[in-house]
Amino acid sequence: SNKNKILSLLSNSFEKNLDNNELNQIISSLDKLNWCKYKMIDSHVHVLDFKQETEWLKVLLEYMDKTNIESCVIFGMPVVKIWAENERERPEYYLDDDNECYYYSSTDDILANEYNKLTKNKQKRFYPLCCWFNPMDINAINHIERIFKNNPWVFCWIWEIFYRHDDLTFLTQWEPPRMNSKSTYKILEFATKYDLPVMIHNNIASPWITDYPKYLHELEIMLREFPKAKIILSHCWASRRLYAPYYVKMINRLLNQYLWLYVDYSWVVFDDIISYNKTTIEEWVWLTEKFSNRIMIWSDILWKWFHQIGYINNKFNNFLDRLSKNTRENICINNAKNLFSKSKNNVELDKKRIYPSLEDINY
Repeated sequence: SNKNKILSLLSNSFEKNLDNNELNQIISSLDKLNWCKYKMIDSHVHVLDFKQETEWLKVLLEYMDKTNIESCVIFGMPVVKIWAENERERPEYYLDDDNECYYYSSTDDILANEYNKLTKNKQKRFYPLCCWFNPMDINAINHIERIFKNNPWVFCWIWEIFYRHDDLTFLTQWEPPRMNSKSTYKILEFATKYDLPVMIHNNIASPWITDYPKYLHELEIMLREFPKAKIILSHCWASRRLYAPYYVKMINRLLNQYLWLYVDYSWVVFDDIISYNKTTIEEWVWLTEKFSNRIMIWSDILWKWFHQIGYINNKFNNFLDRLSKNTRENICINNAKNLFSKSKNNVELDKKRIYPSLEDINY
């Protein structure tokens, strides 16, 4: 166990009267006990927070090197929290007070500027994504096209679109966003044209509604309209204070029916649903083995907690130990690499998705 390893290392250090260099090596070894033991691509890192501030990518690189993370998918924060004049302290998180958030147009530019400061070799370890737009504004597609044009060779895909997001939905200005909207359809037309993955954050239901998946119909309307769009359901649709019955069966049915649909295990879906008890863990192990090429794991961390990225990913160790080697490698590395690397710079190269002709299809 980790506890025994720690005690053994400390005991040896005292008995041998080690010098500073040897003690530093032992401290480094202790750090590794709290990392994800398997190399991974962390595909969900918010480089900016709800204040639109960051520690920058050089700091993130240092923690990646220390914590077994090969590369990261990075993006900003679509919204910023208002600091109202009646609040004595500046809010750091969207739940810190009752004031609203609004869509922040500079988040993609901040990320692009930071990415361009890196050397070419360091840039290869990141996949930057654009995320700022109001998903209910039909003008959103114009912003996306402009971002790719003004920042060539930077942005790869469209990620993370905030739709319904527990209390953040109520605190964000303007109407609650829906997936089955005209604006979303224009975004998915663009993404499908260039084979760009799109990640969507949408709650399966409203907070406190636990007896049925209230917004499942919106997802399926969208998926039927765009059956070839590569869509990732962030957190398997889970969020705070909500649930739906037969959760693993619902995800199983969706992955069976929609062949280009992906999911991730992060945040509350892993903490509150997958890891709820031994039975749920075994159910999700079964699901993961069945769809091992369409599931990913990641930290969903904000910049202020870059130093915790290894500890957050450490929670997956017990679950990953239960998987076959092939499945484990898929969800840690291969799925992200296959999904992301093949579509990078497709827009700049005007590389459109090619579909087989009828003559090429074997009946």
